[in-house]
Amino acid sequence: MIYLVGGGALNVEWLKKLDKDDVTWIGVDRGTKSIMDADLIVDRAFGDFDSVTEEELTAIKRSVKYIEKASPDKDQTDMEMALDWALDQQQPIRMVGATGGRLDHFFGNVQLLASKQVLSSIHEVEIMDEQNRIRCLDAGEWEAKKDLQFPYVSFIPLTPCVEKLSLDGVKYPLNNKDLFFGSTLTISNEIIYPIASISFSAGILMMVRSKDN
Repeated sequence: MIYLVGGGALNVEWLKKLDKDDVTWIGVDRGTKSIMDADLIVDRAFGDFDSVTEEELTAIKRSVKYIEKASPDKDQTDMEMALDWALDQQQPIRMVGATGGRLDHFFGNVQLLASKQVLSSIHEVEIMDEQNRIRCLDAGEWEAKKDLQFPYVSFIPLTPCVEKLSLDGVKYPLNNKDLFFGSTLTISNEIIYPIASISFSAGILMMVRSKDN
C-alpha cells in the first residue's frame, strides 16, 4: 500500500493509525512534514516545496533520502507527479491530505481519480480522510462491501451521463437508470447487505463512502 500525503490539514494521530505492514509513505510537498511530524519514515518526497519554510526544507533534506524536486513553474501539481510515480509501483494507492484547504487542489485531486491512467489501473486508487473515502469507477460491474465505519455511500456522475446505472444491495436500489451530470438522485444511500453491486454501461462515476462527524 502506498500513501501519498498532501499538504492539506491532517490529524497526526490518525495518520499514525494508518501505519501498518508494507506501507510506503510518500510526501507531497508540505505533506512530507506531516509524515515526519507523525514520526513515520518518508520513503520518497515530491514537489516544489514552496509551501514549507527554509528551515522545514532543510529538515526534509536531512531526513528524506529520495527527493524529486520540481520547479514551481511546472505543468503538473505535486500530487500528480507523485501519483505518476506511484502508479508505476503496481500497488493500491491512498491519497491523504488531499481534501482539506484549497478547493482548487481538492478538485484537481478528484480529477486525478478520473484520469485514464487511474481508471485503467488494476489496483485501487482513492482519496481518503477521516470522514470520507472517494474513488472513481469506469463503466462495468463493481462491488462495494458494507463498512460500518463509513455507512453512507453516494454516487456522483462525472460525465454528462452515466448510462443504465443499477444499484443492488442498497437501501435505495436502481435499475438501468440514466444518471445525468448535476443530479443528486444518488446522494446518501446505504449498503444494507454484506456486498452491494454497481453496474453501468457508459460514463464515469464517483463513489463516496462517508460518515457523520
